[in-house]
Amino acid sequence: MSQNKQGAQHTVKTNKKQTPAAGPQQVVVIGGGFSGLATAGLLAASGHKVTLLEQQKHLGGRAGRLHRDGFSFDTGPSWYLMPEVIEHWFELMGSSTQEALDLVALDPGYRVWFAGESGPVDLSTGENADAVFEGLAPGGGAALSQYREQAKESYNLALQHFLYDDFSSIKSFINPHTLKLLPQLAPLLGTSLEKHVAKRFTDGRLRQILGYPAVFLGSSPQRTPALYHLMSHLDLTQGVGYPMGGFAALVDAMEQICLQAGVEIITEAQVEGIDVATTGKPQVQAVRWINTARSGIKHNVQEADVVVGAADLHHIEADLLQPEFRAHSQASWKRRDPGPSAVLLCLGIKGKIPQLDHHNLFFTKDWEENFARIHQGRDLEPETSVYVCMPSHTDPSVAPAGHENLFVLVPAPALPAWGGGGPDGTGAAQVEEVADAAIDQIASWAGIPDLRERIVVRQSYGPADFLNTVNAWQGGALGLAHTLRQSAFFRPANHNPKVAGLHYAGSSVRPGIGIPMCLISAELVTKRINGIKKPGPLEFGPAIQSAAKRRAER
Repeated sequence: MSQNKQGAQHTVKTNKKQTPAAGPQQVVVIGGGFSGLATAGLLAASGHKVTLLEQQKHLGGRAGRLHRDGFSFDTGPSWYLMPEVIEHWFELMGSSTQEALDLVALDPGYRVWFAGESGPVDLSTGENADAVFEGLAPGGGAALSQYREQAKESYNLALQHFLYDDFSSIKSFINPHTLKLLPQLAPLLGTSLEKHVAKRFTDGRLRQILGYPAVFLGSSPQRTPALYHLMSHLDLTQGVGYPMGGFAALVDAMEQICLQAGVEIITEAQVEGIDVATTGKPQVQAVRWINTARSGIKHNVQEADVVVGAADLHHIEADLLQPEFRAHSQASWKRRDPGPSAVLLCLGIKGKIPQLDHHNLFFTKDWEENFARIHQGRDLEPETSVYVCMPSHTDPSVAPAGHENLFVLVPAPALPAWGGGGPDGTGAAQVEEVADAAIDQIASWAGIPDLRERIVVRQSYGPADFLNTVNAWQGGALGLAHTLRQSAFFRPANHNPKVAGLHYAGSSVRPGIGIPMCLISAELVTKRINGIKKPGPLEFGPAIQSAAKRRAER
């Protein structure tokens, strides 16, 4: 949903930083989202010659941006979680989030509206969150305190033993640490998040708060493994942050760091195919792409020793590779779950809206039916679960003075046939119908009766937009759903076993969905390409520098 109203920028970007005198591999990264940027930067920093190809006018992938009439909208990720993972990438690149970003902590982290309730509930962290739960249901505070502690343990367990493991070797499954953890892991993988929460909380509102993070994982509480209760450590213990300037500021900061590392960035580059040499074991040879800049269409061939597919996995395999080189058959895709799509709505509102906070969640009462309709591809009910981000509550730069910036997300079936959005209500009929219903619901539940009349900017997006702008399989908004069959070691791998030199990063491969997961996938790919087998996060400077030195000495 990336749009640029300011005209085409320079199509080719590069920084003339020196590369090692001998031995760097030529790497082509396909896709300029978070995983593509993170991978390109790490590989350039470790001595490779890296070219990044992005088909849109600017970088970010699903983290799109819209500038219109003085409003600046993020049209993708809006929750800044797992800050230590993001900080780790910046440190690997010789920088820091403190240096590159203006981060603020949100307190409260978010506001929740329940169907039929007279007012919202504000959620903060730690004991403050416990107190809110206690106020909603006697005994809820103590139960949440224990739940948060368990979530912290699971989070640390995942960080130490799973998220930074690409599970490419049988050793990952039979090492003593993994075997020792099996008794603890088995019930968390074999039970749904819904059942895990229900055993500990009886109040429906508390269950909704603790179950909703499954949506961030492209799934539902009924279909997400209980292991992901660890998500509650992120919002209810660590807290929620926000980069001033929006998530476009994070993309821009990563772009500048990549340029400083020597990455060549080419935008408006539509990849047509990956060429594979078949003498001996199949090996990547080149990437073919079209320059779609306004100056004209030009066909290009970029030779490559290594290719990293950081775009949609299905697109990389089904559209850019010949059938014999695909790691995943078409039959296997028929068994996969693309996760939900979404109807997005960017609204510029005249006047202030004190009823809303930075993050706002509206939970429908018929929760199970809501998720069932999304999963089964049925029409949504007029009132459904809705997420509203109002970054202007925190950041005055995203809206003109005296106005508010609203980003509305309605989870929807992954059906491109629903169509796409458009400006001022001109999108596909089904998309605009859902958007109109969301506006009415927000106005009614939050007590903003004149909300519709105050709209001065309106832009919608639908499932077809995800397909058309980022090649998302079936128009999915996030990536493969984190069901049991698509989590941890069951998720697609970060490399193609049929083609030497072909690797994958992003939200549909290990470890999964979300900005931090995409950055970790970049580390997994970097370690594999550099021959680093030490488990855990990629080490700081010395590991990257030693890899660069080995290549320079070849």
